[in-house]
Amino acid sequence: MKVKNPQNSYITMNELVLPNDTNTLNNLMGGRLLHWMDIAAAISAQKHCNRIVVTASVDNVSFHHPIKLGDVITIHAKVSRAFNTSVEVRLDVWAENIPSGAKVKSNDAYYTFVALDENGKTIPVPELVPETEEEKILFEGALRRRQLRLVLGGKMKADDATELKALFTAQ
Repeated sequence: MKVKNPQNSYITMNELVLPNDTNTLNNLMGGRLLHWMDIAAAISAQKHCNRIVVTASVDNVSFHHPIKLGDVITIHAKVSRAFNTSVEVRLDVWAENIPSGAKVKSNDAYYTFVALDENGKTIPVPELVPETEEEKILFEGALRRRQLRLVLGGKMKADDATELKALFTAQ
């Protein structure tokens, strides 16, 4: 089955940063943000797969800007590519100070999820057909990111990572 409308997996989640969410500098703790990002990404992946999904990997989490106590964070999550039994989800996190109106992109990341059947066994996921230019760019890059994850995780030999090798060889 092909999913021709990737927008179906697009979700937005908002959270208010409260004192219990912060460190001694009154910044949002990274672990709390990762937790919220995992929830948003899982919802996106489940909407795409129409199945229960479990987190397989978290990579490329970048922290660009601290999030302060009282900020409202907005997490955008969207499936960027489907593989055999897994999906990659792109996340973008924005922090907004409501009184000042200041809004800044604070984080981005890629999470990978595996779809499971009712017995906890992996199950094929619907194919994703990118439509917009941005979706096509994320889709193309997902194969390279997947190969890098597999090589670093010892599940693929570097010589077999053809998409990655192509980045380093002369055309």
